[in-house]
Amino acid sequence: MLKCENIHKKYGDLHILKGISLEVKPSEIVAIVGSSGAGKTTLLQILGTLDQPNEGTLEISETDVNRLNNKQLSKFRNQDIGFVFQFHQLLPEFTAIENVCIPGFIGKRNKKEVKSRAKELLDYLGLQDRYDHKPSQLSGGEKQRVAVARALINSPKIVFADEPSGNLDSENSRELYQLFDQIRKDFGNSFVIVTHDVELSNLADRKIIISDGKLV
Repeated sequence: MLKCENIHKKYGDLHILKGISLEVKPSEIVAIVGSSGAGKTTLLQILGTLDQPNEGTLEISETDVNRLNNKQLSKFRNQDIGFVFQFHQLLPEFTAIENVCIPGFIGKRNKKEVKSRAKELLDYLGLQDRYDHKPSQLSGGEKQRVAVARALINSPKIVFADEPSGNLDSENSRELYQLFDQIRKDFGNSFVIVTHDVELSNLADRKIIISDGKLV
């Protein structure tokens, strides 16, 4: 599903990632843990094609993403990758279903089909009564589930989550991780999750520890 080799990332004289190599299998949940400043988020951004390494290779679904031009990369990211962020990043002026539909509309998919799929996902996530609610009308857990539905709208092969439970209480955090597990069973997605929560990271299939820009 995903394979990277010898990933290096520098910002000026600051060497953030120092030769990271890893693989993620289909339908696997991988947690990346480590102290603040260890390079977790930088690695996730590179794996998610939001940033580029100074050195190294990255393949997702047998596609060498380093060979894609900007237009091809944007299309690939929209169709093959999903993202869930700590603060959900929902647009406040749009309803739950409108937020979920946005990646589908960006991908120029049929609007009727996208809206139908958005309803299916919100139903699946227990939000069937929240279609027309705006983010300000949703609880923290509901906002994050809307963000999960948005990440899934284009049926991506892999979902990247950056501290997805960081803004949730312990009960909602555990429910979110259990939800990821159910999603990969039902839909076959792989997940790569960056988290500070060691307890919750133990629920993943595999835990990767990063320290000083290297895998331990």
